[in-house]
Order: sequence, then structure tokens, then C-alpha cells
Amino acid sequence: MAIAKKKKWSKGKVKDKANNAVTLDKATYDKIYKEVPTYRLITPSVVVDRMRISGSLARVALRELESKGLIKLVSAHASQLIYTRATIGADATA
Repeated sequence: MAIAKKKKWSKGKVKDKANNAVTLDKATYDKIYKEVPTYRLITPSVVVDRMRISGSLARVALRELESKGLIKLVSAHASQLIYTRATIGADATA
């Protein structure tokens, strides 16, 4: 009778540690104001990935951009905000 081999457990997947900024410097601030309003889909996670900033900074930046009219809120949920670029003179959404 054959003896069953012992199962070898994997160590799990190793995820890279994200080294995102927790404070905004002038260069990042200017980059957010210049680039983010041009994105078609804007969420805090998209801004975190592209700008390498923390999630809380991304949420604050998006709120500020919305208050200045540079982006427009599409859908607000408790855990996820979805924005789009503000098109000039087109407030009628289908």
C-alpha cells in the first residue's frame, strides 16, 4: 500500500508594499490639477494608482476638484465615489 505524501503548503502570495505619498508637495498638487480633470473615469483608486498618493489624499483632492467645477460627480456610494470630467456646457446627462 502506498503512503500518501504530506501536502506542501505555499507561503502565500507576496504583495509589493505600496510606497504612496501621504502629503502633497507642490509638484504633485499641480499635476493633479492638470491631469485628473482630463480622465474619463475618475475614482479615488484611479488617482491613487496614477499619482502615487494615499487614498485619503485622493478623496480630499477629488472633493476640491469637484467644488471648483473641474470634475463632476456621477455616483456616490458609501465606499466608492465615481466622477467624470466636467464637459463645458453639457449638463444634460442621458
